Amino acid sequence: MPIGLWVGALATFLALRPAARGVIGTSAAGGIIVRRTVGRASLVALAQAALVTVLVHAVSGLALSLLPVTFAFTALIALAFTALHAALTLTLGRGGLVVSLLLLAVQLVAAGGIIPIAALADPFVVSGFTTSIVLSAVTAVIGAVLGALVCYALIGMRPDGALRSGIDAVSGVLAQFGGVMLAFAFVATIGIQGFITVLLRDQFGIDIFADGVWLYEAPGLVLPYIYFQVPLMIIIFMPALEALKPQWAEASATLGGTTATFWWRIGLPVLAPSFLGSLLLLFANAFSSYATAAALTSQGQSIVPLQIRGALTSETLLGRENLAGALALGMVVVMAVVMGLYALLQRRASRWQR
Repeated sequence: MPIGLWVGALATFLALRPAARGVIGTSAAGGIIVRRTVGRASLVALAQAALVTVLVHAVSGLALSLLPVTFAFTALIALAFTALHAALTLTLGRGGLVVSLLLLAVQLVAAGGIIPIAALADPFVVSGFTTSIVLSAVTAVIGAVLGALVCYALIGMRPDGALRSGIDAVSGVLAQFGGVMLAFAFVATIGIQGFITVLLRDQFGIDIFADGVWLYEAPGLVLPYIYFQVPLMIIIFMPALEALKPQWAEASATLGGTTATFWWRIGLPVLAPSFLGSLLLLFANAFSSYATAAALTSQGQSIVPLQIRGALTSETLLGRENLAGALALGMVVVMAVVMGLYALLQRRASRWQR
């Protein structure tokens, strides 16, 4: 429970913008500072405490008469963690969230008797995290590059034009098209007996599975993931391209700059934080995906979400009773680091989008 509330407080301050560090030492009243830094976060913390209280009673079967006491205790912990995160962000800025992650690691080690943290060093688990990170990174880079090129091609078109509106609508649909439907679409087209597979084999003598059935293994997840990564990149990166002001290009041309000079000295530096932030968001999207991989690789546990499923549904080994919890916490740490970096990049990019 404390670890969950700590992660909740961390996520709250990743999403909410606290008061600036410059507030400290000014003549502003203490009450104003408290309201700015802790007010909204405290409301979120109380909501988290209520959810945790309900979950604890539902799972452990505690008597309903103890509900007020449990909520009071949980709320006290949640508010204390919120105040601590507020102090960290006020004094260290976003660096306080990195300190929070380090303190979270200390809590995880301290909870080693409950959660088998040592199991994360198992070669099978390390292989799962490595495969998940590599798969997410590869699909994020490919999706980011392809999506950025599509955005660049669309930027010169009218926002209310038929082609631009159609691509925006299709991107919104395909970005959410995943799971069993996407897996079936790929099995039906490039599966062992898929339409394209049979056509290439019978008409052109090309066997795409000559070296093995890669579609149902970790490498086979690259194509399905790119299918929803590119549309997501179009949705989140297009506003950054639209934020490039025509006056900047005109000023560059007036000073004798070429198109290449504009992109090298103005366009790319301005777009870099947004592009890297979008890349991290695509990484997080792929790293947390489960349904498509579960449908395609039903007999394997090559990535962490599938390992969690296996730990929950298969036989439990002695000393590794809560392996699924350890894997989930490992994913939380990775996602917290990624989203922390994303928040930093978005804060920098927002200066050019005002």
